[in-house]
Amino acid sequence: MSQNTVAAKRYARALFDVAAQQQKGLEVEEELRAVVQAIEGDADIQTFISTPNIPQSVKMNAIRQALAGKVSQPVLNTIELLLDRGRTDMFSELLNSYVKIQGESLGLADATVYSTYPLSDQEKEQVASEFGQLAHQKIRVSNIVDKSLLGGLKVVIGDKLYDGSLSGKLERLEKSFNRRA
Repeated sequence: MSQNTVAAKRYARALFDVAAQQQKGLEVEEELRAVVQAIEGDADIQTFISTPNIPQSVKMNAIRQALAGKVSQPVLNTIELLLDRGRTDMFSELLNSYVKIQGESLGLADATVYSTYPLSDQEKEQVASEFGQLAHQKIRVSNIVDKSLLGGLKVVIGDKLYDGSLSGKLERLEKSFNRRA
């Protein structure tokens, strides 16, 4: 486990504790997700916050102005703390850790479902229901389109992989033939 992952878990736990006290766990998760996506989705922002020639005070003021009134104080404080400590490379790990902590507190598990086409809301609910029974938890589904699957689904919940994809079945079939040869 990398140092960033360990540190991200600590920051995420602290942020979650504050959010839980304010009863805003899901709201903070959404805000944090939006901020991380904005930062990681824009190369100019990444360059700005990682450039050592720009004084920290300038970076802090820019972030405060950009996020003022758009995110809660705990999220803003966490982003500022990471900026101040030069930990801007761990935003996505912070988000992942926060989502995991938040999910555990609510009895939720996150499932990443890989499919050859975007799943409808009804299909996501069906996957959540079926795998929720299997995992004995309520499941939140995020869908990723992966054309290499050929058909079927691949579901990842935590560290478990449920591979019902056609490409996975063909791969297992090929391995069984190689064992016999």
